[in-house]
Amino acid sequence: MTRKQLPEIVLRQVVAKSRLLQIEAVDLRFSNGVERQFERMQGSGRGAVMVVPFIDDQTLMLVREYAAGLHNYQLGFPKGLIDPGETPEQAANRELKEEIGYGAKSFIPLKSVTMAPQFFAATMHIFIAKDLYPEQLTGDEPEPLEQVPWQLAKAEALLAQEDFTEARSIAALLMTLRHLQEDSQ
Repeated sequence: MTRKQLPEIVLRQVVAKSRLLQIEAVDLRFSNGVERQFERMQGSGRGAVMVVPFIDDQTLMLVREYAAGLHNYQLGFPKGLIDPGETPEQAANRELKEEIGYGAKSFIPLKSVTMAPQFFAATMHIFIAKDLYPEQLTGDEPEPLEQVPWQLAKAEALLAQEDFTEARSIAALLMTLRHLQEDSQ
């Protein structure tokens, strides 16, 4: 398969900025001569992690937390930004300690995913965490997160939950199920 030539960036300018994001207008010239302006969000550049923690061989731990974009509470897996100087695995372990009060001795990387890559430059590293041990760190959440243990045998019911809608959590669950199925063969 032949790779397409990337468009030439003619001009980039920041059109909006917050403490977490900046929006750029990017003028591009494609290899066929067509010029277009795109807008894209630039994140911190550090990336993020999501962790599927197993508190035992058959039980996952999820968290229910406030989702400002939807103005409701959503069920999902522990997640957060990678702090400067951290590896994705270190960030995953820190997020577990902050959000569910456990660290993990073992991390299995599943996949690094993007979200809306046409508009947003961010990568999330998804891990399975096993061999958990109790350890609590103070996180940055404005209220305590509800911890929700979920039996792996009821994964289909989790997919049907009205508050389990985040695409990255759904992808993480499905990749975990596939990993476990491949591991058992």
